[in-house]
Amino acid sequence: MQKRWLLKPKNNAATTRHLRDELGVSDVVANLLAHRNIETFAAAREFFRPSLSYLHDPFLMKDMDVAIARITQAITNKEKILVYGDYDVDGTTAVSIVYTFLHQFHTGLEYYIPDRYAEGYGISYQGIDYAQEHGYTLIIALDCGIKEIDKVAYAKAKGIDFIIGDHHLPGDTIPEALAVLDPKRVDCHYPYKELSGCGIGFKIIQAFILSNDMDMEQAYQYLDLVAVSIASDIVPITGENRLLCHFGLQKLNSNPSFGLRALIELSNNRKDFFTVNDIVFQIGPRINAAGRIEHAKDAVKLLTSKSVADALVFSEKVNLQNNERKDVDLRITEEAMALIEQDETLQKRNSTVLYKADWHKGVIGIVASRLTEKYYRPTIILTHTNGHVAGSARSVLGFDLYQALESCSDLLEQFGGHKYAAGMTMPVENVPLFQKRFEEVVTQRITPEMLTQEISIDMPIHLREIDAKLFRLLKQFEPFGPQNEQPTFISKGVTVQGQAHIVGANHIKMTIVQEDSAPFACIAFGLSDHIDFINAGKRFDICYTIEENTWKSRKNLQLNIKAIRY
Repeated sequence: MQKRWLLKPKNNAATTRHLRDELGVSDVVANLLAHRNIETFAAAREFFRPSLSYLHDPFLMKDMDVAIARITQAITNKEKILVYGDYDVDGTTAVSIVYTFLHQFHTGLEYYIPDRYAEGYGISYQGIDYAQEHGYTLIIALDCGIKEIDKVAYAKAKGIDFIIGDHHLPGDTIPEALAVLDPKRVDCHYPYKELSGCGIGFKIIQAFILSNDMDMEQAYQYLDLVAVSIASDIVPITGENRLLCHFGLQKLNSNPSFGLRALIELSNNRKDFFTVNDIVFQIGPRINAAGRIEHAKDAVKLLTSKSVADALVFSEKVNLQNNERKDVDLRITEEAMALIEQDETLQKRNSTVLYKADWHKGVIGIVASRLTEKYYRPTIILTHTNGHVAGSARSVLGFDLYQALESCSDLLEQFGGHKYAAGMTMPVENVPLFQKRFEEVVTQRITPEMLTQEISIDMPIHLREIDAKLFRLLKQFEPFGPQNEQPTFISKGVTVQGQAHIVGANHIKMTIVQEDSAPFACIAFGLSDHIDFINAGKRFDICYTIEENTWKSRKNLQLNIKAIRY
């Protein structure tokens, strides 16, 4: 698929010069900082020299004082507390850290993860009934609850208090819980708005520690799990998230929890340092698989393991579930693609909405992501479950999926999510009309640019500007992720030195030069279509990231080419 090359707007020249002179860095580094809204020496110091002392006071979050007072009261009075969370990575890590932390001080504590198939996303009436039947008087809901007005009222009528710790966008009305912790509340003045659900759980732990004059190291021991949530939930890696992820990765690589250590071993990843990408592709899917195939409580059992032996048992189970998930995911993806390839009308649409009653609910989100990547248009995959149709939706850059679903809300029983990912349910008889309406809404609102995948490029540079010092500074921009992506550059008019050759199925390995630059080794994944042009000795442009390649214990700079044009 051809991609648009989109160069980021130029920074203010005076700001860039000031950063360059103040920090003693190159124009390249100064521009990269300015692109990240870092415009002062102090901001650059915080960016390059992360410190846990920069974390915000948790009591700046609205209702945090009320939440901690209620938790303390419950512990003092020996009330039973239920820690409730969503079944994905963010929810299970959030439950794991809050449950493990509070269990040190209170034995009348349990966790509850809803069944994806019997209960669905978020707080369920079954979960509240379970709490009442077992004598729980306080529920701490994590990574869910911000829109559960009726269910919170249902619990209140049964004498059960709710503390909601969520990070999703609230509706017009906030549930009448005892405390609602969500930085996205319009009346919450917490300085950072993009915490993960597990991040909210971490702030609860921080606040409890501060209110009881305890050692904050007791909170920091959970940073590896917080980093896993940040990476897996695709939240921005900026501000406080970047701090939490930076130190969480350090703990993950030096002294991870028993459960995460077992998952690292299963991944067969022999790299020196586990990164955000490694979490996304190696750890996150295994944790998610538990809730997709059987029950997410298996993931919490793993993440709260108290010994190596327990962690090995639970990790093996989760790994088997992940293997099954991959098989089911592959089969359904192939079926969905076949439906599109066999139908010319579906091929010409600006959206994809596919329904098959026997598709596995646990993997439809993954399938939606794969189809979005292949056809690059808003995609919804639907299946039949518990008497209605459930769906998972993914969007493309710039298109607001949530708003599109709002325009179809009269056809839906419920829906939730955000701009780029959402879920919904509807009566089965509404599927054909929903497919038609959603296509109409997308066609009205989407632009041709949104239907073409883009590569966001920081700036053009000459290969002469790349050296070991630049790479060392680029490493300090890590951890990379949303809104702090790995810097991507353009170099124009490069030529191959010697001959390029194909490796694997369709990748190119080659060495290039630009005028009088030093030669640079390159890898270009999936770009073998360009090899004849390259080997003809003609000039071409590349966009790429800079990385370090290790071969036989030797490390060299390598350009990872994302696209080629001429």
